[in-house]
Amino acid sequence: MSQSNEAPSAPPTRFVLANLLCAVGFGLVAMTICLPSMPQWAELFDVAQANVQLTFSAFVVAFGVTQVIYGPLSDRYGRRRLLMFGFALAAAGSVAGAMASGLTALTFARLVQGAGAGAGMVLGRAMVQDFFSGADRSRAMAYVGMAMGLCAPLATVVGGQLHVHFGWRANFVLIALLAGVLMVTTWRVIPADTVTRTDRAHWLREMLDAYAQLARVPAYLAYVAILALSTASFYIYLAGAPSVLANYGVGPAEVGFFIMFPPMAYIVGSFLTSRLVKYFADAGLMLVGQCISLTGLVILLILAVIGVPSPFAVAGPLILLGFGQGLLMPPTLVGTVSVVPALAGAAAGAAGLAQQLCGAFGGYAIGLFEHRGAVKLALLMLLFMGAAFASQLFLRRHQARR
Repeated sequence: MSQSNEAPSAPPTRFVLANLLCAVGFGLVAMTICLPSMPQWAELFDVAQANVQLTFSAFVVAFGVTQVIYGPLSDRYGRRRLLMFGFALAAAGSVAGAMASGLTALTFARLVQGAGAGAGMVLGRAMVQDFFSGADRSRAMAYVGMAMGLCAPLATVVGGQLHVHFGWRANFVLIALLAGVLMVTTWRVIPADTVTRTDRAHWLREMLDAYAQLARVPAYLAYVAILALSTASFYIYLAGAPSVLANYGVGPAEVGFFIMFPPMAYIVGSFLTSRLVKYFADAGLMLVGQCISLTGLVILLILAVIGVPSPFAVAGPLILLGFGQGLLMPPTLVGTVSVVPALAGAAAGAAGLAQQLCGAFGGYAIGLFEHRGAVKLALLMLLFMGAAFASQLFLRRHQARR
């Protein structure tokens, strides 16, 4: 399709931008809206909590893997039709989830849901690149970042309330309805695709060659490791918080409030980063961000070992984690696509896949433990953030040698 570096023939409307923001945020809403229900699924289906965590990991894996597929397919067949297909697939998975009578069926439904939702994340951002130029593009991307920061915590609040008042299946019904609405608005609002160069016979070979080139660039691999490992620490909190906070008397109706602490701090940190990049190098911001994040996790561990009996002893220190990652993530994302500028698209896709796979592993790993407090949560998050810190030290040494 006609691509992105050229300005659009007509200025996109606010409805176009709103639809793209909804497309990007849809996957995060679908991912997190049922988190408050997960502790009850173990009892409802008479299974171990680790098995319940597979429903989260299945979504995240499908969500990540499909992002590297939708991108090149949209170049051949058009972004709008692929986005509509993704919403239709997510709606089908949501209907299957609402009707699931066992954990196996529910896990499969979440897999399908994630596979459909992946389209919105990658194609929504791609169409921001397609439809906007100059300062408008930067502003639109800033809105995308804000939407991504807000969607997950707000979804957990809504999901908890729906669970309490209407039951856990209501969350899947809502996602199915949202997917249907977005499919219609995408058809009505998003400009039709102009597909060109559909005769490219070796798009898959080109994509694989690009990924092979990136795998031979140490700096790129270090940036991806920082991104993926830091994301995993956050996913561990998202997946583990409902079970951990339940030990502090926090039920489905309240858990979203506490889950919101780190994401809201992340938004503040990201906003501050947009101002500080004018005065400080990316490497310095990344280092400060990681130190702040690690400090929050150490405080969390200390409070958990002492046994402070308050959910604020869990959520409070993680404000530092969210704020620190708000400083860390923007320059890390820039690094993943700027090391090899000619392969920026492939670099973003591979980084997104690594991010979601590592997050899925972390989300599953936290479910392997029984929780009588937050000690195991803090230790596992520290393990991943410590590995991210080690990756940054490697990156700094590599850049110093060049």
